[in-house]
Amino acid sequence: MKVSKRGNVPPFFVMEVMRAAFARERAGLEVLHLEVGQPSTGAPAAVREAAKAALDADKLGYTDALGIPPLREAIAGWYRDRYGITVPAGRVAVTTGSSGAFQLGFLAAFDPGDRVAMASPSYPAYRHTLTAIGVEPVELETGPNHRFQPTVELLEKLDKPIQGLIVASPANPTGTMLSRAELTALARWCEANGVRLVSDEIYHGLTYGPEAVTAAEVSPHALVVNSFSKYFSMTGWRLGWMVVPDDLLRSVECLAQNLFISAPTLSQMAAVAAFGCTAELDGHVARYARNRELLLRELPRAGFTKLAPADGAFYVYADVSDMTDDSEAFCQRLLAETGIAATPGVDFDPARGRRFVRFSFAGAEDTVAEAARRLIVWRTET
Repeated sequence: MKVSKRGNVPPFFVMEVMRAAFARERAGLEVLHLEVGQPSTGAPAAVREAAKAALDADKLGYTDALGIPPLREAIAGWYRDRYGITVPAGRVAVTTGSSGAFQLGFLAAFDPGDRVAMASPSYPAYRHTLTAIGVEPVELETGPNHRFQPTVELLEKLDKPIQGLIVASPANPTGTMLSRAELTALARWCEANGVRLVSDEIYHGLTYGPEAVTAAEVSPHALVVNSFSKYFSMTGWRLGWMVVPDDLLRSVECLAQNLFISAPTLSQMAAVAAFGCTAELDGHVARYARNRELLLRELPRAGFTKLAPADGAFYVYADVSDMTDDSEAFCQRLLAETGIAATPGVDFDPARGRRFVRFSFAGAEDTVAEAARRLIVWRTET
């Protein structure tokens, strides 16, 4: 029987690490989870209460493909209150997580054979989703000198035209950010060259100094993706959104109708309350900031001295080339010998990731502190 080639994409290695970590836990052994970008906290209290009320009062049928009006209006209000810009609720599309947003956005914006550029390292699902729909990922090799972000200079060195550019600020796995001037320069280059800018903003709200800038402010043509999973601490609710340019809106709507029907109704109804929970959510950010400070202080004591800046998100990306040339084996050994689960860099950079490891500091403070202590002991003993 025929099997489609679309599924011939690499695995998402962080999920493979999680599988090994869960197997260890089932065997009765402890795991300190620094592998996954998932808050250790649950959804805000008001969201949970709204979900209970919705369960009692509503049959939870299908919604409009682009989302329920109260949630789309609340998201538009978020851009007004947080960024000081006007985003019409009619340009907001509620999606099944940011993953659903990327699928809809990529399908609406790009055709098979198109080329879409992104930084390397970057979130692996960009590459894999584009590959599955016949679009060629074009990786821009970035490093500390680029702060692991795309630049106009790197784009101008490409030997063939591209049709899209994906940016993420804060970025996964590095936590680095684009300044307003840098994002504006990239947006202007995209407009001048007929390139669709896709901005992954799911880590907005998780910053430790610099303020995140939305591409919706610098370009009316940008496709902006966000999520309730990270800042709003709602990973399992599978809810995200897009700010969609006018020329893509009908395509996104028709694709959503056919591929998803609508995002989960219960999640949509509950999420309206999330925008009133900033005091609770900012408390989580303060915890991430303490975890970040601890890792940036303690990791060098364990020999991890070459670290990305981690200006936002909740990751530290470490160059471990002086310890190993096989980060996957390194992480397997780390889990087996210390109980610490971390993600090998091959997830984010197929070419150079064998010498990088990502540590997440989204967990509880005692978990991160104990992991740092064990790393220091492990590195001292080995």
